Amino acid sequence: MAGEINEGSVPAYYREVYEAIRCRTDERVQVEVFHRLLQRTDLSKAVLNQIAEHVDSADGFLSKLALYKALALIALAQQGKQPSPKLLENCIQELPRPLLGEPRDLNALRMQPAQEDVLTLSLTLDRLLARDTVQVELIPEKKGLFLKHVEYQVTSQRYKISVYRRYSDFDVFHEVLLQKFAYRVVPALPPKRMLKGVLTSVSEREFIEGRRRALGRFLNLVARHPFFSEDELVKTFLTFNGSDVQSKLRDTYKKTGDEFMTNRIVTQAKEYLPADIQAQFSTSRELIRNINNSFQKLRDRAEKMAERSKENATDLLLFGRELSTLGSDASTLPSLASSQSTWGTLRQSLKSLSVEFAVLSDKAAQQGRREEDDVVEKLNLFLDLLQSYRDLCERHEKGVLHEHQRALHKYGMMKRQMMSASVQPKEQGSVEQLESRIVQQENAIQTMELRNYFSLFCLHQETQLIFTYLPITSHILGAFVNSQVQGHKEMGDVWNELQPKLGCLFGGNNGLKPSI
Repeated sequence: MAGEINEGSVPAYYREVYEAIRCRTDERVQVEVFHRLLQRTDLSKAVLNQIAEHVDSADGFLSKLALYKALALIALAQQGKQPSPKLLENCIQELPRPLLGEPRDLNALRMQPAQEDVLTLSLTLDRLLARDTVQVELIPEKKGLFLKHVEYQVTSQRYKISVYRRYSDFDVFHEVLLQKFAYRVVPALPPKRMLKGVLTSVSEREFIEGRRRALGRFLNLVARHPFFSEDELVKTFLTFNGSDVQSKLRDTYKKTGDEFMTNRIVTQAKEYLPADIQAQFSTSRELIRNINNSFQKLRDRAEKMAERSKENATDLLLFGRELSTLGSDASTLPSLASSQSTWGTLRQSLKSLSVEFAVLSDKAAQQGRREEDDVVEKLNLFLDLLQSYRDLCERHEKGVLHEHQRALHKYGMMKRQMMSASVQPKEQGSVEQLESRIVQQENAIQTMELRNYFSLFCLHQETQLIFTYLPITSHILGAFVNSQVQGHKEMGDVWNELQPKLGCLFGGNNGLKPSI
């Protein structure tokens, strides 16, 4: 992509400026701070606006790479050149240095910590949805005569690029994402294959289509997450066009480690948490569990309605074909009926009706697809998020809390052994070894306590994320009402066109209500 900057190639000055002005408790730079930085350049307002347009500042923040790009554009403008990302392609070997003074003098531009509320997510659903929209399309790849595996075309609206991924690529991406963000809501992947031995009416084609939809929901939830969306792992998966994306993902993860090792508020997480955090967590968890139950029932009903629309489409098509079959029957009527019946004329008229019923069938099928794409999919998206929240709660309780309790139990046993050794003298070496093990265990407990509080901190933020998504209910209802209005109108139009034709074909009212 034009104007993209590799972090490994930036000058030390860029890093020093970033460290001077970034948020103290975040990896990003606030837009307000960036605008203050621009004012120090003495560039014209028009040029400053040009630079700002080329820099991504989602949700009021600049990522580290976005700032580096801005610094390079500032330097180009100060040299009298056009601040265009395309010009940066010629500066790959050495990025130009902007004239901004000493980095330590830029500290004053930074917002004061008291003004930063690092625990609260200032987000709206519309801003989350605007972060990215990712399309996942199926591309079957044939080896010989048989379908060996499927490939997906993944297209990110944000990065304006399409890449090709297999299920195994999604699997590795999910694995490293879960390793790095163990304390965040990481949506689950759909199964790779249908479970053997389980009775199911789902065909392989339907299974593959369902998996494609689920992979699309997974990527959209990840690409819109307030912390994942700016992470290098997500960008790599959505944009890397090399031959081995799996190795690239693993290498990217190894460079940084998990969020606990890189987040700067880890040691202060306890201070940011409210005193009644456990009570808040319990209340929120119960509320979210009830919401999840209700949305599952809504999804089940919406699926049945979409299925009924599809069945209606099939029934209408078959009804029309039967009419056509009836009309095509050339059997001669017996003499006792020929003089009184109009069946011969009526039968000829039936042939053409299959066309009208085929149109009705097509409209009903479209209705079913709308209900599936616009209503069921939105319900499934939110349910996937709710399920990942439940998974996160289990990881917190069975992982961090359980490990912490085990470490405390082990520490207590060691202390008792130490007390026993002091009462009953043992060899000096074994006592020293036990003392060393106790110190190691104390350090392990301290780390686990930090992880526990950081896990609670993240859990508090992820709970806010769930509530931020709740207004999706209005999107779902709007999609449901619109699908019904459009579907009934289209079907009604065809029925209304059919009604006068029946009058012309058969004569009289023939069971039709007379027009008023």
